[in-house]
This record gives sequence, C-alpha cells and structure tokens, in this order.
Amino acid sequence: MEAGLVFSAVCDGAGQLNSLNHRLSRNHVEGELAMMDAEWLRKVCLALPHTTEQIQWGYDLVFKVGGKMYAVAPLEPAPVCLSFKCSDESFAELTERPQIVPAPYMARAKWVALESPEAISRVELAQLLRASYVLVFLKLAKRVQAEMNEKPPAKKTAKKTAGKLPRLKKN
Repeated sequence: MEAGLVFSAVCDGAGQLNSLNHRLSRNHVEGELAMMDAEWLRKVCLALPHTTEQIQWGYDLVFKVGGKMYAVAPLEPAPVCLSFKCSDESFAELTERPQIVPAPYMARAKWVALESPEAISRVELAQLLRASYVLVFLKLAKRVQAEMNEKPPAKKTAKKTAGKLPRLKKN
C-alpha cells in the first residue's frame, strides 16, 4: 500500500486548503485502510504558534514556521505518509526503527519519513512534530524570531502561548 494521506482537498487560489475538505477518516486506499488522520495532524501542527499550512508540489500538505518547513504529508498515495525534521540524535535513533527511513531528498538535513502511519505512536509523533517545529524556529534569523515572539499568533488556541516559543519536554 502507498502511505500517503488520501482525501479530497480543494485549494483556494493561494494554495490553502478549503476548510470543507479537511477530513480523512479511514478512507479505503488500494484495498487497505489509510490510518493516518489528516485532521489530527493539522490539529497538532496548527496548535504551534505561527504555524502555517499550504499545499505545495501539487499534493503535499506542508506545515511551516517563519516560511520554513518542519513537516510534510502527501495527500495522495506515496511511498511515505509523513516527513519531518529531527535532531541528529533522533535521526540516528529513528532511522534504526522499522518503517522509518531517511526522508527522500531531505535526509542530509536530518529529516525522517514514516513509511506507515503505524510506525510510531501518536503521542510520540506529537512530541517529534513539536521538536521539529522548535528546531526550525531556532534556525530562523534572530530578527524573525523576535518579530514572531512580539506579535501574537494568528490563531489563538486554548493554551496561553501568546506567540512565545514553546518549551520542549525533556525525556
């Protein structure tokens, strides 16, 4: 089975997803079930301050902070279902696991790709996505970081983040 997130997505002129078509709930893909839930992925990523989403390269759902990518999920069948940036240490550890590989075209920048949604638990994946966000945020120009920390995020969440850089939970 190809591992991409499969659901009908309609984009507006700027490449943004139409809010009416954001749902994937166990759609049949080539006789098997697509287990990755696009709504869950969007909820996790969009809860992070200043995150934006867009469709890029025709069918990839891309999450960015400060215009820089930190996670990518194909919306059509593909060899991987999600790619994200990770630390050098996490990259080495994760790529030793089954169904987690160096991300095509992005491995040199320490990105991993999940070949299957079952490759990792949602709890751990949420932590890794947050870590990916922080890694990318910290690589932004200091001026951009300062500007983002000064203004509140576009979307307010239940948490009182007020645009400040979230802390990572240490293991």
